[in-house]
Amino acid sequence: MQHIPILRAGLTYRSLNTVTVSHIKTGDPLVEVSQANRGLIAKDLIDIPLHQQILKQYSTMELVSICKDAARHFTSSELPLDENTQSSTDYIKQVSGSTGMPEALCQQNMGKIQGVLENIDAVLDGLTRGLDLRILDDGWGDQNGRTLSYVCETNSLGAILPSNSPGVHSLWIPAFVLKVPLVLKPGREEPWTPYRIAQAFIEAGAPMEAFSFYPTDYSGANEILVRCGRSMLFGGGSTVAPWVNDPRVEIHGPGRSKIVIHKDTNSEIENYLDLIVESVSKNGGRSCINASGVYVTAYGRNIAEAITERISKIQPKPLDHPEAGIAAWANPKAAHGISSLIDRHLKQSGAIELTTGDRVIELDGCTFLRPTVIWCEDSEHPLANIEFPFPFVSVSEVPASAIVESIGETLVATVITDDSKLTQQLLDTPLIDRLNIGTIPTNQISWDSPHEGNLFEHLYRQRAFQKTSR
Repeated sequence: MQHIPILRAGLTYRSLNTVTVSHIKTGDPLVEVSQANRGLIAKDLIDIPLHQQILKQYSTMELVSICKDAARHFTSSELPLDENTQSSTDYIKQVSGSTGMPEALCQQNMGKIQGVLENIDAVLDGLTRGLDLRILDDGWGDQNGRTLSYVCETNSLGAILPSNSPGVHSLWIPAFVLKVPLVLKPGREEPWTPYRIAQAFIEAGAPMEAFSFYPTDYSGANEILVRCGRSMLFGGGSTVAPWVNDPRVEIHGPGRSKIVIHKDTNSEIENYLDLIVESVSKNGGRSCINASGVYVTAYGRNIAEAITERISKIQPKPLDHPEAGIAAWANPKAAHGISSLIDRHLKQSGAIELTTGDRVIELDGCTFLRPTVIWCEDSEHPLANIEFPFPFVSVSEVPASAIVESIGETLVATVITDDSKLTQQLLDTPLIDRLNIGTIPTNQISWDSPHEGNLFEHLYRQRAFQKTSR
């Protein structure tokens, strides 16, 4: 059985305390993961300022070069995995085996991470709004006739990571080039990706001190959040709630992403079915940028039925099937629990499920939730603004004047309308984090545009700076 160790400033450490993660299909032990207790984490993080000083010895351009080289190692190289090695093929099968993500989707997510690594200069250009990165080397510099100075506000970035999708790990990668050491706590079922990314960086010549990797429990995660000057926290509503008002912690919670369509004819609305289905179901519906709600101003029931017809064609398949598009559940009880919750909400008037057949499917030793479409006659029904980690979407019909109030807090909103007044209202609301005007799927993101917060602004602040010429 494979073993994944702790990384203490890049050095492997095998703990006496381990957690065994089983294969989702067979139930056989797949990997043993060393666990770090909060005392070990607290002890190690005392030295994190020294690790940052090592990272600061490199120029940003040198770190960009290392990042680009790490892309090749991540996707192609045999990388260390404790006393063994891991190929890219091994990695895909192992991620699929522990998380239930189909191998085809794991391959796609690997490509997403590769793209961020290879295009890190474009990513940073978007995050910094075109800042000359050499300014970060000296702390100040001249650009476009202005003298600019930036100061890093932390000696580390903690990341409390999820298990839902490998691609999410691309979000913390820029911190390396920004000269901030990483303290990574992986999700229980997905330790593979952050560990492999760290090893790819080290293979590319990165200082190993920049990467600490602590599989741990709730108390260990809290230790990271308390001791790291800046952190990312991924999780559900109850997980992120205690940290929502802590400016040191960048929250990545439920997205509740939406599609808004304000068109006059039913035939026009049907032109956007492919966009809706992609937004709902891409990446197995597991991402916070997947649409969970569709808001239309007319023909709501008709569009809901049309979505149902399209999305019902997406059926569970074995995880190694090349066209598999729905993830299995690592914990079958959770799948049954979500299905029961949906059924309980459907007993309340104002919502009707349009998809038919069993929602929970057992196939090839795995448990799946089939795509689900809910038509909400009442836009305030509990199922009208809720998110689940599988292809689930509710459709509501509301007047254009009520759109902004109805959709509420939204990570990504794709808006299709010719109504300039509605467009302006959506531009004005602070409740939408990313706004797409036009036929852009909610799951489509660009390297040069920040996602759910700006990591550069989370780590650095601009300060007033003056310097005499003598």
